[in-house]
Amino acid sequence: MILVACLIVATMLTSCYGYRQVGLLQEREDLPVYDSVPYEPYRLQVNDEIIYRVITMDETIAKVFAANNSVGGQYANSYRIYSDGTVDIPFLQPIKLEGLTELEAQDTLRKAMREIIPDADVKLAMYNKQFTVLGDANSGTYSIYKERLTIFQALAMTGDLMNSGDRRHVRIVRPHGNEEPEVLEFDIRTNSIIDSKYYYVYPNDLIYVSRDSGSFYKQTSYSSFLALITSSVSLLITVLNYIPGIW
Repeated sequence: MILVACLIVATMLTSCYGYRQVGLLQEREDLPVYDSVPYEPYRLQVNDEIIYRVITMDETIAKVFAANNSVGGQYANSYRIYSDGTVDIPFLQPIKLEGLTELEAQDTLRKAMREIIPDADVKLAMYNKQFTVLGDANSGTYSIYKERLTIFQALAMTGDLMNSGDRRHVRIVRPHGNEEPEVLEFDIRTNSIIDSKYYYVYPNDLIYVSRDSGSFYKQTSYSSFLALITSSVSLLITVLNYIPGIW
């Protein structure tokens, strides 16, 4: 009876990770339903950094800008957006870029540059286009390599979530310049996350995955579950053999 009771308790306390706990894109009535929202391009914020390139037919001016911005074909300088929303570009007055998309910032810089170089064209990009992952995933800082990077693509870059990660309460801490950062919490398992406000990852996002409170009792596979039961029974039998008269 004692042995049977111990097996029952071990079975109740131990389980394996199933699709309901860790599966993505599930369609279940008990999962939250998120509204679809239009995609909003990222807008530059204070402390963001940009890089740019000036294209002109004037070879002398082109060499001056090339020497100022690059070494050996690589960008040497990035330009930070200050607390007043402006950035200092050589040969120009401070330009306000905060709140603009990359394309809008590129057009703004091109317009300012053409005041001194009539045929100037400008290519601009954000330099610190990265996101950070913490918690029960492969923590680190990763580069955003494309427009509209999804939460699934971002986590795939880290090697996916650990089984012990709490998929019901994934959080994104999203800075908003000089304002308080926004904390977005969501259940990543639901299919309705697609095209919701939680779907896309933006520069400077911090994705935090806490540990599931029930993960202590869960095993990664049925083989590990059976191994735990077998070792527990063996230990129990060994202990009982040392107790006189127990059998």
